[in-house]
Amino acid sequence: MYVELNSILNSTPDTFTQGEFILVSDRRSDASFLIHHFLSFYLRARCRVCFLGLVQSFSHYSAVSQRLGVSLTQAKEKGQLIFFEGLKESLSVLVPRDANGASPAINFLRDPSVGLRSLYEFVRSSLSSFNSREKAADGAEEWGPPVLLVDDLSVLLSLGVSVGAALDFSHYCSATVCSQLQGNMVMLVRCDGEEEEEDEGSDRLLKGLTHQCSLSLHVEGLPTGYCRDIHGQVEVCWRKRRGEGLHTQKKLFQYKVHDKGASFFARGTSSTVL
Repeated sequence: MYVELNSILNSTPDTFTQGEFILVSDRRSDASFLIHHFLSFYLRARCRVCFLGLVQSFSHYSAVSQRLGVSLTQAKEKGQLIFFEGLKESLSVLVPRDANGASPAINFLRDPSVGLRSLYEFVRSSLSSFNSREKAADGAEEWGPPVLLVDDLSVLLSLGVSVGAALDFSHYCSATVCSQLQGNMVMLVRCDGEEEEEDEGSDRLLKGLTHQCSLSLHVEGLPTGYCRDIHGQVEVCWRKRRGEGLHTQKKLFQYKVHDKGASFFARGTSSTVL
């Protein structure tokens, strides 16, 4: 969890906006450090988290979270964290050893044309069955609003899922998690190509999700190229509907990722370049 980013977003584990869809994206950079932030943030906020880890293993996230002061193993044991390990589940389909071993949530790997309904049903059942007012079995724990994290949605396009199916999945998840359950949703999307390549699936996915989200954080490399002391820049955009119109506010920050966190600062104000 990054304190400076919390200050920028005006949120803390004790006070944060519910019902938000937060979109994290990157281009020619790596925004995964923001996923680590939101994972540790919501676990510290005592939210119940459903994490669709589609590109990295549980052990990877566990190791990074440990450096941020959060134990994913303990969170799983307490029932606070539901981790869907996409790599392991996908392997059970691509290299089958047990006919009943694969999760129904990844039926799209067998037939991409069926879309992501089964994956949505996994999310819905994981979070809807939980009532934040209920306590854990031992009566000692009480959780906050539910949270869905996805890292990263764009990888599904390379597995044959259409952009439309991915957008439908996001829309239904947002309707359930953000609107119905008043929880939050964080999704990562990667765009590897240049901005001019408008026909790229990941770019069309990013544009569609941008219209759905209420807060976006877009990470890019520096326009001037590599810098040892500044790793890139992040554009933060708040979107609020007022009547029939949409009000947006954008701010640009530069950042540097450390072993146990990240620093954020206004463009040109880093002490390393003054």
